[in-house]
Amino acid sequence: MTQKPEASKLESSDAVALLGALAQPTRLEIFRLLMRYRPHGLAAGDIGRLLAVAHNTLSSHLGALEQVGLLASRREGRHIIFAAQAPRADALLAFLSDTCCTEGVVPCTSETTAIPARREYVDSDRPLRVLVVCTGNSARSIMAEAVLNREGVGRIQAFSAGSRPQEAPHPIALGLLDDLGYDIAAMRSKSWEEFLGPNAPELDLVITVCDDASEAACPAFPGVPLRVHWGLDDPAGATGPAAAKHAAFLQSYRDLTARVTAFVNLPFEQMSLAELQPVLAAIGRMDGATEKSLAQAA
Repeated sequence: MTQKPEASKLESSDAVALLGALAQPTRLEIFRLLMRYRPHGLAAGDIGRLLAVAHNTLSSHLGALEQVGLLASRREGRHIIFAAQAPRADALLAFLSDTCCTEGVVPCTSETTAIPARREYVDSDRPLRVLVVCTGNSARSIMAEAVLNREGVGRIQAFSAGSRPQEAPHPIALGLLDDLGYDIAAMRSKSWEEFLGPNAPELDLVITVCDDASEAACPAFPGVPLRVHWGLDDPAGATGPAAAKHAAFLQSYRDLTARVTAFVNLPFEQMSLAELQPVLAAIGRMDGATEKSLAQAA
């Protein structure tokens, strides 16, 4: 296993190696994901699931990042845990700042980091109840519900619904989730009317993930103090061959997991609504955001 590298001034050859390791889309996404889960890191299987990357491909990318010191690994029982090394990233930023920029760099370990380090999960008698809403409740909201429940276990209880629900979830969405190890047995498309009746769960947060649902006359869900928009394009609208359609769902899944992993690593139990609202809005501006989502979060 590699040892945690010390922050130090980089030589040009080291900077080239770090930039080369990050100059590949999947490796960059791995590092970004693990920066959200620092300092604890994630098991290789969880990284593969959250980014929908095959095991063999993932191993080579993890090895490349570990070789240049951007990741460190350790064994916990049967699992190998990979953790991002913020000092190594700080050193690269400092090198680029000294060489190319006129302003100082903010280190990754600074308290001003937008997405703080992962908190340990603590079971709660009253988890945060989140409803994810889109129009058809067949793709984006279904995937977001699945990821929120798995990543936020003990702290978040997620549901999903649609303003005009389809008869069933999209088969590509269900197939993707099933392949990644999610339990899809109980997943179904449903109307947001189910969350307006007297027996509906008391909600804390409503997240809209499509612009149509955001623009619709969204009902006043009982007890909901907070609503945010994380607009993403509908993968079900993709055209062309089967591979292109699957790629659209895969990209939507990755965009959603990026938002969810940023969300679940917030200390939201200790945050007021005034503090939480702008952070959730900032999460809505992550890669893949629609123009409406960017405008609402501005």
